[in-house]
Amino acid sequence: MSTELFTILRFELIVCVLIFLLLVMKLMDADKSCKQLLWTVNILLFINFAASFLHIPTATLFNGFFRTNDLIELEKTILNLGVLLIPLLASRWLYKHAEISIEFYILMLSSLLGGFITLSSGHVLMLYLGIEISTIPIAALANFNKHERRSSEAGIKFILSSAFSTGMLLFGISLLYGAYGNLSFDYLQANLTPDLLTLLAFAFMMGGFFFKMSAVPFHLWAADVYEGAPMAVTSYLSVVSKCSIVFVFVSILMTVFQHLSGEWLEIISVVAILSMTVGNLFAMRQQNLKRLLGFSSISQIGFVLVGITGNSILGLDSTLYFMLIYVLSNICFFGVLGAVADATGKEDLNSFKGFYRTNPFLALMMGVSLLSLAGVPPTSGFFGKLFLLASAMGDRMYILIIFAGINLVLSLYNYLRIIKYIFIDTPEEQLCVGRTKVMTATLMFCCIAILCIGFISSVYQYIDWAGRQTF
Repeated sequence: MSTELFTILRFELIVCVLIFLLLVMKLMDADKSCKQLLWTVNILLFINFAASFLHIPTATLFNGFFRTNDLIELEKTILNLGVLLIPLLASRWLYKHAEISIEFYILMLSSLLGGFITLSSGHVLMLYLGIEISTIPIAALANFNKHERRSSEAGIKFILSSAFSTGMLLFGISLLYGAYGNLSFDYLQANLTPDLLTLLAFAFMMGGFFFKMSAVPFHLWAADVYEGAPMAVTSYLSVVSKCSIVFVFVSILMTVFQHLSGEWLEIISVVAILSMTVGNLFAMRQQNLKRLLGFSSISQIGFVLVGITGNSILGLDSTLYFMLIYVLSNICFFGVLGAVADATGKEDLNSFKGFYRTNPFLALMMGVSLLSLAGVPPTSGFFGKLFLLASAMGDRMYILIIFAGINLVLSLYNYLRIIKYIFIDTPEEQLCVGRTKVMTATLMFCCIAILCIGFISSVYQYIDWAGRQTF
């Protein structure tokens, strides 16, 4: 029984062991030999990712508070992939901050542990605990460059907005408990009724989730935090943190709140339209690339919500498939942007004029990731957005699809504007950026995956199989 318990909890236990090892290494002043330290930690992260492929059966633990199945395993594997790739691309930045690099890994893994708990939660209180464990370390990460004013500002804005969203979420949970006296997912799924108190509780809980996902109108913190946080933290926040919230949000809608689908479909449709439109329109005005990608991520969440409105296995499959592609595309873009920022301190769009002439490899990596985010064939981003729209079409959400089509054009303008600066415009200054072998290999992996996943049908088929096994 003990062996089975350790197998079921392997994701959480491995991360806990990694955090403990890092704490011991910090006490032993291992950060004085930074290169060996980073290689050691990255190897441990690869082992953590490889362990994701050890299949375990569907199981529940702790009286239903913890659960796991094929779908949750897949979601955790995607998060592990993101956590593996981000430090590899941020190795130069970690070398610069060798004295606090261990703290970066500890905070990142602590947040990842919270994401795992969130995904495996079978009780609303377990869900809340996981969200808080995943959120609090990010506030410290956002303020990681403590000597920079904008980093401190990012940390303060993130913790204040998170506190407000947590208050909304907790108030909704308290109303839900007052209405039913039991917060187990299974109990709520069987007994939930669309009465006034339940709808009010649901509205507050939805608001809390929308804050975490930076969906409009709860998006005001996103661009400022993205701009002020270090590049590796911005990458983590836009990829791993956002993915975990999206995954659990879809799961809860399709299980606990399935009986309220008539109500939440309308809410999500409105929020999707607002997120796509506001995100794209504000992105047009940005010159700082981190802010531009911040508003772009708001727009991308709008497209994810379009897929969720399908309220079907297709909606679930398309959401997970799109988020996998989004992880690879965003990490690839932020990896190049981070390399440029570390070498030159430049993050504004004008500095990337003619970037292809001096750094053709890095420019091509940025171009592929931008085309994928825009949904241009033959990148996998095209197939991701196609499946999201197909999900909404299956539920006949025609007005939503029209707005999504308009916003596809707007987002295409935003991404092609960056590509124009990189490949067509005449450079005002030479940006010569070096790259390590690890960075080159990681970028190539992301680029190849972006180009190939759309044509490898087994990826989508496995996601579909895992979804059908669960629901």
